[in-house]
Amino acid sequence: MKTIYERIHDMRGNLVTVFAKDVALGELARIDLQDGRSVLASVLRIDGEKVTLQVFQNTRGIATEDKITFLRKSMQAVYSEELKGRRLSGSGEPIDNGPRMVGEEIPIGGPSFNPVRRIIPRQMVRTNIPMIDLFNCLVKSQKIPIFSIPGEPYNELLMRIANQTESDIVIIGGMGLTFAATQAFIDNAEKSGSLEKTIMFIHRATDPAVECLLVPDMALAVAERFAVNGKDVLVLLTDMTAFADAVKEIAITMDQIPSNRGYPGSLYSDLAARYEKAVDIDGAGSITIIGVTTMPGDDVTHPVPDNTGYITEGQFYLYNHAIDPFKSLSRLKQLVIGSATREDHGHLANAMIRLYAEAKKAREREAMGFRVSEWDKKLLNYAYHFEHKMMDWEVNCPLEEALDLGWRIFADCFDKKEVGIKASLIERYWPV
Repeated sequence: MKTIYERIHDMRGNLVTVFAKDVALGELARIDLQDGRSVLASVLRIDGEKVTLQVFQNTRGIATEDKITFLRKSMQAVYSEELKGRRLSGSGEPIDNGPRMVGEEIPIGGPSFNPVRRIIPRQMVRTNIPMIDLFNCLVKSQKIPIFSIPGEPYNELLMRIANQTESDIVIIGGMGLTFAATQAFIDNAEKSGSLEKTIMFIHRATDPAVECLLVPDMALAVAERFAVNGKDVLVLLTDMTAFADAVKEIAITMDQIPSNRGYPGSLYSDLAARYEKAVDIDGAGSITIIGVTTMPGDDVTHPVPDNTGYITEGQFYLYNHAIDPFKSLSRLKQLVIGSATREDHGHLANAMIRLYAEAKKAREREAMGFRVSEWDKKLLNYAYHFEHKMMDWEVNCPLEEALDLGWRIFADCFDKKEVGIKASLIERYWPV
């Protein structure tokens, strides 16, 4: 039986307080406004009979005499095949002028998938981006962030990955997006022909912070149901720093004691609860998660990237419109390199990075006025080719072509004996 309360005790930001009995954490409530409208809220904290709710919109227009009805259920997402091609808000409401979603209601924010049904990932997710496929492979069911700074093309990188992977379903969770960024995702899906397999949950910068918290939970709840039904799902979350800032805003409004730079002590578990949804399910599908984390001031010790690094399985470091080969890492790449890829993959990747590191040192010596040796000249020539043919933002090719390109760069810059790769591979792959 639903219980109705007719008095709101306090309002602060997106939070309202009411005295109520027999309610549960996460329970939904409906606030009926005097002008005939109604808004949803969720129970955020219970202190005896004092119940704090977070409203899924701005509290402007809500009066202390408005009625609150507790609905005896938690926030849920709608699962349906008709989700494909749709755009929804953080609370699951359509924002594409389409009809309301009808389908199976599924809970959000639940525990990560049953470990008994998880399997060790063995399949590579091909992106056709050499700096990922060749040096830091993306593996099915991996959870990995893109570390970057505001102004870098991280959303464009997500779009390229979405367009060029072979995932059955792509779910985009946008948090704090501008209108231009939102429209860019829509236009990209339409132009690439992937709209029919793309689902978007969008929180715009002007939307309430509470909806920002719901976006990853909505996206991942739907992703898990598709994965259970045998689909390989790619979840793209941008920007998780906006999500963390929403967590901080709510915590401050609730007078919680901050931990580090204003963020609550729960930040690690808040991030982990979302990233740990990545899974490869035995006998079914998978969820692969790529989340953008922008670093204020390019500070990797900022609480959001710092905590993220302990949770995820590596990171792609996007800087100066390129993926940095030294700061990027995929901790699962060893599961696929050489077994799911060509035999020369690991040897070539290691040699190219090693020689590029030497080339960076040669560039420093040249900049400081030291004498440039013949070997340094070769390294500098190699750095130019590597940066323009491999690292360049526009380079787009399958892994096998990237491997052949790597061998051609070596042949253009070095002698066979200078690259440090075993003779059998050089004999087989060195360009004639």
